[in-house]
Amino acid sequence: MDLSTVTLAPRRFTGTVPPTGAASPSGVTTERLPFTVRRVQDEDSLRKAVRIRHAAYARHVPELARTLTLPEECDFEEDTVVLLAESRLDGTPLGTARIQTNLYRPLHLEESVVLPDWLQGRRLGEVERLGVAEGRIGHVVKVALVKAFFEYFEKTGIEWAVIAGRTPVDRQYEQLLFTDVFGHKEMVPLRHTGNIPHRVMAFEIATGEERWRAAGHPLLKFFRHTHHPDIDIGPLAPQFAPAPTARAASVGLCAELAPA
Repeated sequence: MDLSTVTLAPRRFTGTVPPTGAASPSGVTTERLPFTVRRVQDEDSLRKAVRIRHAAYARHVPELARTLTLPEECDFEEDTVVLLAESRLDGTPLGTARIQTNLYRPLHLEESVVLPDWLQGRRLGEVERLGVAEGRIGHVVKVALVKAFFEYFEKTGIEWAVIAGRTPVDRQYEQLLFTDVFGHKEMVPLRHTGNIPHRVMAFEIATGEERWRAAGHPLLKFFRHTHHPDIDIGPLAPQFAPAPTARAASVGLCAELAPA
């Protein structure tokens, strides 16, 4: 699937879908990617993630990037997962992101804001420190990382994805159907982003696929009707397993889509 010209705006798909795999009886097609997306599980992989993270932030927010040359303490927290995209050809790092849940502690953005009542007591997930390589491949990697977020939140029973996006990245969250947590397009400085103003937005996971389908979203096929064996978030720790009452078919849409 050529994702180089896919936009994130609903009803504006300009990419092409070549017949690269046979559809199963359930209508799911298998496609391979030129890279893998995996969880960081060793020191070498973490170094690669930090390298691509720093390079991506240096292009857009160089002052913050200067603080990202080494792993951060929260990279090692027990409720944190760091994802790494690597070239299948030579192992070059192409993208990364960090996912944090509120299983053990408040989200990082809660250091700066008090979330409203409708998010209190809920299982929340935050995606941060996303960075991808420049050029065409970086766009494809970004979309694949978003799919990885889908799978992680769905499998861990997260109820709401809560993200923070600076201008103009917040518009990409709108395209993914996130909505404002506070006032309309209100921007607030966040400590863990170097006090850069961000727009805090949220996405209800259980209704994700339904709303994307109603919007005719251009990435629905990639996310929900295509199997990518190169995207593998790995086995989940027992404490992250969904509760028995969690909705098994829920969909999570969460992505810190910048810098890119």
